[in-house]
Amino acid sequence: MKLVFLGTSAAQPTEKRGLTCICLENDGEILMFDAGEASQISYMKSGLGWNKKMKLFVTHLHGDHCVGILGLLQTMSMRNRTKSLEIFGPKGIDEFLAANIKMLNFGLSFSILITIVKEGKIFEDKKFSMYAAKANHSITAFSYLFEEKDKPGRFNVEKVKELGIPEGELWNKLQNGEEIINNEEIIKPEQVLGKKRPGKKIGISGDTMPTKELEEFFKKCDYLVFDSTFLDEEKQKAQDTCHSTAKQAAQLGKNSNVKNLILTHFSARYKDENRHLTEAEKIHNSVITAKDLLEIEIK
Repeated sequence: MKLVFLGTSAAQPTEKRGLTCICLENDGEILMFDAGEASQISYMKSGLGWNKKMKLFVTHLHGDHCVGILGLLQTMSMRNRTKSLEIFGPKGIDEFLAANIKMLNFGLSFSILITIVKEGKIFEDKKFSMYAAKANHSITAFSYLFEEKDKPGRFNVEKVKELGIPEGELWNKLQNGEEIINNEEIIKPEQVLGKKRPGKKIGISGDTMPTKELEEFFKKCDYLVFDSTFLDEEKQKAQDTCHSTAKQAAQLGKNSNVKNLILTHFSARYKDENRHLTEAEKIHNSVITAKDLLEIEIK
């Protein structure tokens, strides 16, 4: 599992930063959060692949977070994508896509499935759940929380051999937490697996001011990616535009007992993110400043 940052700038691109787009690669599936203008270029550079199982979660309908969806769809189609694409977003995402696809008159080689997001659990399968909470921004916006299911414990090969279980399909079933029958004897996975390993929690704030509700929503995240548009010297500007400062992001991360805090969505007024890092490290003990094409292995 890894996080890949495809765009880390706010509102407008810079020579070094593209507009907002983050991918979480999990067991062969791509979970994308937002797609600012020209996201397909960074996606191509990342090498993540054009025809993988994929879901796109849109935080809100400001251009620097959603205009890039159109180019992404066109490029995917030209790369002969066949797998359907699931898109989750606020009310209006369906109208935005339908109107632009009609006006630009382009066809797709794959289907799109759209879900209008409301607060609470918005998706669940055997591997993970995705939750949404209202962000505090100038228009309707959501923050997202990825919660991986607990994974089976370590596989005890010696114990399996001792029980006379032949290697192959039966081993795979036990490793996946399934009960099996071997020589008319029921073998439970807990007989050959160690203690369950807790799944990872990863939060994506999108554009927002810090709130007590988000503090609770992101409680005990392993990684939290948070809006850090401004330095604290511009906190009034942050408030006026419904964004956060690096200091505010760090304070929320600390209050939420987040293990690792990742700052992103930097205003184009800053040449680099060094001062954001210094500001945040005074409060939180594990801070990363995102850069375009940065990859973070989730262990």
